[in-house]
Amino acid sequence: MGVKRGDGGRRTFDRLSGELRARMTDGTYALGSSLPSQRDIAEEFGVSRDTVQRVLRELRNEGWIESRQGSGSRVVKTQRIHSSAAKATRSRRGVTLGPLISEAFEQSEVTLDVYTLTSESLDAHIRLQAERIRGGFIHPRRIALRILLPSPTLELPYPRGLDEADTPRLRGRLHAVTARHTESLRGVLRDLLAEDLVPEVDVQIRHVPLAPACKLYVINGAEVLFGPYEVIERPVVLDTGEEVRALDVLGLGATLIHHVREANPDAPGSVFVTSMQAWYESLWAKLSTPSTVVGHE
Repeated sequence: MGVKRGDGGRRTFDRLSGELRARMTDGTYALGSSLPSQRDIAEEFGVSRDTVQRVLRELRNEGWIESRQGSGSRVVKTQRIHSSAAKATRSRRGVTLGPLISEAFEQSEVTLDVYTLTSESLDAHIRLQAERIRGGFIHPRRIALRILLPSPTLELPYPRGLDEADTPRLRGRLHAVTARHTESLRGVLRDLLAEDLVPEVDVQIRHVPLAPACKLYVINGAEVLFGPYEVIERPVVLDTGEEVRALDVLGLGATLIHHVREANPDAPGSVFVTSMQAWYESLWAKLSTPSTVVGHE
């Protein structure tokens, strides 16, 4: 079941790359550890070796792993989250996005307000929570997800080809990635509703005429993750298999700052959470428009 040039093959590629990224960010594959062999990865996920090789190639290009002939692939970068919360500082591994999303979904009511470039990493985490719900491990009664994305007609400063002739194809790839993952998010949450696993699900996706300089998660109105996108130069593999040099951003590789609302409304964490929630609400109410991309509302 290798990567084909059709949509099904791309979904296979996205599923595998998303899962490997998620495992590197949640510490399953810790910094400095080795990934399983290509054969083991292919067998676990039911994909071809060609798909595994293409995914590992992309992860190398993004700086997540380094590979040496005969030695496999080693993790050289993970998601970094800086937090002063007590539960985070008590963790040996430090706080990561996966456990924060997991804790949010352990509540009866889950609210997530997200401002991002593509929603690619969010899709992987929500799919993991859906499996926990199906397995009977958690039982949220309501899930409300709001996503703000840049308007598809906006002339974004990234990704951009070092050869400007490549820029339209890179932008097309970005829009395709966004459409796939927002459609996936909408589908997986609505499936939970249709299967009577979650009584209430509300998914809203809107566009704003802004190029994201940062990624923002507001979790259950009580916690905020905030981090800037870092612009880097890297090779990007197009759906055709062609590799082009580009200026791009990596959301998963950026450091995220974790703030928690405290009992004291004047505490720094409380003030930050309140201000970010107010900023998000202002974008949602004043600047955003409903998504019109195929697969969106």
